[in-house]
Amino acid sequence: MASRKMIDATGGSNQVASSKHFTINPKLARRSFMKIAAATAALAGFSMGPKVVRELRAEEKKEAYPGSKIVRTVCTHCAVGCGIKAEVQHGVWVRQEVASDHPVSRGGHCCKGAGAIDMVTSEKRLTSPMKRVNGKWQKISWKQALDEVCGKLLDIRKNDGPDAVHWNGSAKVSNEMAYLQRKLAAFWGTNNIDHQARI
Repeated sequence: MASRKMIDATGGSNQVASSKHFTINPKLARRSFMKIAAATAALAGFSMGPKVVRELRAEEKKEAYPGSKIVRTVCTHCAVGCGIKAEVQHGVWVRQEVASDHPVSRGGHCCKGAGAIDMVTSEKRLTSPMKRVNGKWQKISWKQALDEVCGKLLDIRKNDGPDAVHWNGSAKVSNEMAYLQRKLAAFWGTNNIDHQARI
């Protein structure tokens, strides 16, 4: 049992044995703690429940591309590492399926993982730099784009210092691209970098 000093009305101190138990957070009552513990246990139980895998129906099955092969890989959009079965034809990622037997994702994907192939095959994907001229977008060369962007960034750094720029990450980049973005900010000389989901 813990003992504590108590100061009596006369100013003297007495060493008394305390029968009360002290908690880390005295504002958290036992009943509240039990509710939180029960909710946590229930959520943990749901997340570790049995694997539910549904077989594809006949109309959902797609014919393989001629000469293609299935490559088992993981999604790179976050650190969870969900499973993907990528169909690759002549070195090009042409289609993907959910890895239903993967121990992490267990046959599921988030919206980013389900659309991971769009980083390669989307018609909206930019393949060359674009610049707005008189209100309209037009293609420019990589050299022109790099020269203009680098020139403006160097001017800002020279006039206002490295902390005048904020580097913003994206939810659509892979772990490797996010690492390179962070390295770029450090090379630039600032800690002003964050993820778009936190802003």
